[in-house]
Amino acid sequence: MAIQESGEMYLETILILSKKKHVVRSIDIAEYMGFSRPAVSRAMGKLKEEKYIVMDQDGYITLTEKGQGVSESIYERHVVLAGFLMQLGVDEETANKDACRIEHIISSQTFDRMKEHMAQGETQPETAVRS
Repeated sequence: MAIQESGEMYLETILILSKKKHVVRSIDIAEYMGFSRPAVSRAMGKLKEEKYIVMDQDGYITLTEKGQGVSESIYERHVVLAGFLMQLGVDEETANKDACRIEHIISSQTFDRMKEHMAQGETQPETAVRS
C-alpha cells in the first residue's frame, strides 16, 4: 500500500528535524508544520501502525528503515526540484513551495531525467519536439 502525500510530508519533516536535533517529538513536528498537536498525534499513530516510525515511552520518534527510505526519497526530490526551479530563475521561496507540491506527484521517470539533465550542467530545459 502506497503512502499518502500527507504521510510523506510528515516523514520528510521528521527527517529534517532529526538532522537539526537528535530527538524529535510530536510537538516539534506540530510547531514545524503549523499543525495542531491532535492532528500530528493521529498522523504519528498511522505512521507507527504502518511501521514507518517507532515511538518510545518518552514520545521520541525515530524513522524505521522503511520510513527512512521514504523520507530520504521525498527530501531528495524536494532538493533537486527546488534547485532546478531556481536554475530556471524562480526565487528560492517560490521554488521551495512549488517543489513541496511537485515532489509528491512527479513520476520517477521524469524525476530521473531531470536529475540527469542537471548533472550535465544544463540550466535550460530542452523544448519538447512537436509533431
